[in-house]
Amino acid sequence: MNSRRSWLIFFLGSFAYLSAVLQRTSLGIAGVSAAERFGGSAALLSSLAVVQLIVYASAQIPVGILIDRYGPRILMLSGTALMVAGQLTLAFAPTISIAVAGRILVGAGDAMIFISVIRLISAWFTGRIVPQLSQYMGNIGQLGQVLSAVPLAWVLHVWGWTPAFVSATSVALVALVVIAVAIRDHPEGAGDHALAKTWASALTQLRHSFRRPGTQLGFWSHYVTQSSGTVFSLLWGFPFMVYALGYEPALAAGMLTILVGAGLVFGPILGLLTARYPLRRSNIVLGIVAAMATAWTVVLLWPGEPPLWLIALLLVVIGIGGPGSLIGFDFARTFNPQRALGSANGVVNVGGFTASFVTMFLVGVILDVLDGWRVAGGAESDLYALDSFRIAFAVQYVVIGVGVAFLIRARRRTRSQLSRDEGIEVAPIWVALSRTWRHHRGRE
Repeated sequence: MNSRRSWLIFFLGSFAYLSAVLQRTSLGIAGVSAAERFGGSAALLSSLAVVQLIVYASAQIPVGILIDRYGPRILMLSGTALMVAGQLTLAFAPTISIAVAGRILVGAGDAMIFISVIRLISAWFTGRIVPQLSQYMGNIGQLGQVLSAVPLAWVLHVWGWTPAFVSATSVALVALVVIAVAIRDHPEGAGDHALAKTWASALTQLRHSFRRPGTQLGFWSHYVTQSSGTVFSLLWGFPFMVYALGYEPALAAGMLTILVGAGLVFGPILGLLTARYPLRRSNIVLGIVAAMATAWTVVLLWPGEPPLWLIALLLVVIGIGGPGSLIGFDFARTFNPQRALGSANGVVNVGGFTASFVTMFLVGVILDVLDGWRVAGGAESDLYALDSFRIAFAVQYVVIGVGVAFLIRARRRTRSQLSRDEGIEVAPIWVALSRTWRHHRGRE
């Protein structure tokens, strides 16, 4: 544990996740090209991304069971192979129906990677470094979004649709070879990492994981933090900046890298805070959500076109939600036994992507409805008007607000269980801060 081999596994697993993020986000910079290639309404085009997320989210629990049954290496090999097939299908798709089939394969493959790498980290490392490594892995993986936002966008602009998606596929092929050659499920002789011997035992572990309040707290933590950045980077941010704000495509693609930069800066900080203050993880999550809500409110209510610096600030804030969502997996790790982590992580990972595809689809529907009203009133069609995006993006307040309510409920149940089982009482944050302040005053 925590050996040189552990670090090799960590970096190679992180590269596999980087490849998965590249395949996942490759469509985000191709929204305009997809509209030109396939045509269709905003809702129809959003189906390319939405169906991918639906498949991803719906596969998480089955994938978690499979990880507990067969181990993460087999799932990583299968998932990467599916993404290769999906990206090649998308690269040569002549119609939107074929393109959707390709994204279904990408979503199914992508679903197998992240929670497999999370399981690898828990198997190869121990101690307070584990939540920090989860953040580092997330940050390394998000560099895949940089690859899609800069070099892939350049290839798309210069050479076109097919060469761009074939080039993205080549990275997945390299990851497939790396996984096959170097990745192993756990160190030799690690007795606590035994796989479930039967499907019945794997399903029993899933039921127990799902019932634990700590797992549910992880689910809702992931739900409220991850979706805003995913919706923006995966589909609607690029059209919003190009059509509604009038940015050049190159500038819009570059702006998306701010999301990644924010994660790289704040991810390690969140990892340290999570490790140092494990009883305050939910407060960190709620603080991130409050910051995102404030940033969106300022942007959506800004009179006229929001300035570039404000959009950049918005991207920084919602970019923190990416590493913030990883706190959900730390809840799963601390409230579940090692042998059931696949199932528990699968449950948690459903959260953010459920919120993402619901929000993504609703934004497309609202844009279509508003444009239909505009045309019915005698005006020209303007599907991606700034005022329409203001209304469409506001749907996040409803989707995430529901999640916040359930998060608070799950936190209450988790703290009750801690008090009952371990005698740990978690005071409200303002009480803890007051005690700390009085303690420091007393020392002075």
